[in-house]
Amino acid sequence: MSTLFFSHPDCRLHDMGAGHPECPQRLDAISDHLIATGLDIMLQHEEAPLATLAQLERAHSAAYVLQLKDVLERVRDSGEPRALDPDTVAAPGTWQAALRAAGAAVAATDEVIAGRARNAFCAVRPPGHHATRDETMGFCFFNNVAVAARHALDAHGLQRVAIIDFDVHHGNGTEDIVAGDERILMCSFFQHPLYPHSGAVPKGTNMINVPVAPYTRGPELRQTLEAMWWPRLDDFRPQMVFISAGFDAHREDDLGQLGLVEADYEWMTRRLVEVAGRHAGGRIVSCLEGGYALSALARSVATHVRVLADA
Repeated sequence: MSTLFFSHPDCRLHDMGAGHPECPQRLDAISDHLIATGLDIMLQHEEAPLATLAQLERAHSAAYVLQLKDVLERVRDSGEPRALDPDTVAAPGTWQAALRAAGAAVAATDEVIAGRARNAFCAVRPPGHHATRDETMGFCFFNNVAVAARHALDAHGLQRVAIIDFDVHHGNGTEDIVAGDERILMCSFFQHPLYPHSGAVPKGTNMINVPVAPYTRGPELRQTLEAMWWPRLDDFRPQMVFISAGFDAHREDDLGQLGLVEADYEWMTRRLVEVAGRHAGGRIVSCLEGGYALSALARSVATHVRVLADA
């Protein structure tokens, strides 16, 4: 079985303005590098469908979904961008892009659970892990991974899923949505202190939060995760693994101050493949989050996808 690669041209229509780090060129850099390295032909390419409102409401309140729909459709119709918070700007193409991003995560979940692929990577934007149940935040509108995880539980009847977040920023939105849901074990590391200045104290017993100091490098982080992540994941025995795959902890990325390199993303991905192999029949759905130094992002995604494809 091949690795699925979900994306869609609509994800490039979301544009928060010149100079914004969360830019359409992120997806171009990934696509170009996969082609240049030959990895592209190892993947089964799929177009992301549009998420439904009912799917979004598994992670977000119905009021939030309808309110955001109204705002984003007004922006689309007017053609005028609108700032929704200090970091997050809605553009005319944002509504369609946000539905594709969440829809990719849901469709990937369906395909992997059906056994039509072992795993999947969703090269989508906008990212999602800062979107809380009721608020946009930090470049994020809908929480793609949380929507997919709840879809696996509520639509497919899985009993235990894991969410792994290795973005340099704390996935506060995902924590807000899943904290206290004992069907979900969320494991994350993140630079602390750093935006969004949260996560040092977990909100639930199903959260394994690992704050790390600025300038931490791969070897030190690996030792910490060996102690904090892997034993809990094996005890939990997830039936599916979801990854919030942010690559902004790379040493070349200016939005954080951690010192990871491609070899560290390879190591984490291999360990997660092993966990999924032991407990979940290999089932993994990974969704792009951060990563803003274009060359480092492209190289890191390629490393991540290569491990998934060889799993």
